[in-house]
Amino acid sequence: MRIIYMGTPEFAIPGLKILLENHYTIAAVVTAPDKPRGRGQQISFTPVKELALSHQLLVLQPQHLKDPGFVSTVVDLAPDLIIVVAFRILPKEIFTIPRYGSFNLHASLLPRYRGAAPINWAIMDGQQETGVTSFLLRETVDTGSILLQARVRIGADETAGELHDKLSLIGAEIVLQTVRLFELGKAHPRPQDDTLATPAPKIFRENCKIEWNNSAERVFDFVRGLSPLPCAWTVHEGRILRIYRSAVVQSTDSPSKVPGTLITVTKNQLVVACAQSALSIIEIQQEGKKRMSIEDFLRGYKLEAGTILG
Repeated sequence: MRIIYMGTPEFAIPGLKILLENHYTIAAVVTAPDKPRGRGQQISFTPVKELALSHQLLVLQPQHLKDPGFVSTVVDLAPDLIIVVAFRILPKEIFTIPRYGSFNLHASLLPRYRGAAPINWAIMDGQQETGVTSFLLRETVDTGSILLQARVRIGADETAGELHDKLSLIGAEIVLQTVRLFELGKAHPRPQDDTLATPAPKIFRENCKIEWNNSAERVFDFVRGLSPLPCAWTVHEGRILRIYRSAVVQSTDSPSKVPGTLITVTKNQLVVACAQSALSIIEIQQEGKKRMSIEDFLRGYKLEAGTILG
């Protein structure tokens, strides 16, 4: 079976690795164009490109997926299957080329959490379970018929970053199993129930500001659902403070405090009032500084009880 694998970030690495380990023919790897990254703005490769080059695979990096030259190249490669993991939206001109069609790996139990940020939204919504889904591509994003799914429990204090890593490995197994279904002629797609669909839109920085007038449980889920990226934040005297980890604590006086008020400030504890209960900050970062434990942070940053975070 000839496969074209499309992906860009770390999440797509395990899927490509498992196909190579099982000796599948990767006709080409398609990934995002090279671009400047980091402080030095040096040109760097995507994680998927680095892996592909280490295995001497053909790498394609089209600027535009509808470009006639790229479409022609894909046709000439004669793939039996295109696999998409954390890549761009494929046009019909591309996903209809392979003999078996094209499938995508999505980090949710579709039709739940259709969109660009399913891992973040599942945690922010306080879900206890999520998963991965392989599904056939169609023109409307994330709506194609389901091939395989795997369910995963979300830990009580699990962050988006931790869940991301777990799902990428489980997703790789689903990629392999899905390919084998096509090989054996046992792929039986089932349509999604659109009435059960929920959105998981892209998250922007301005959406990451903490609303302290929510319950502590909801703020807790918000923080871990955005950790480590794009990261929840609040403001103190005009300075951005990014919050990476927190814990819900009971406070007898928090209902009488304005949400966002610092209830407790000691050398190793920072507790913030919410609409119900309170939140203890565990890991934090001042803008322009490094991420650190709350103990280390409080040694060099002055805060006083009664201050209200914005």
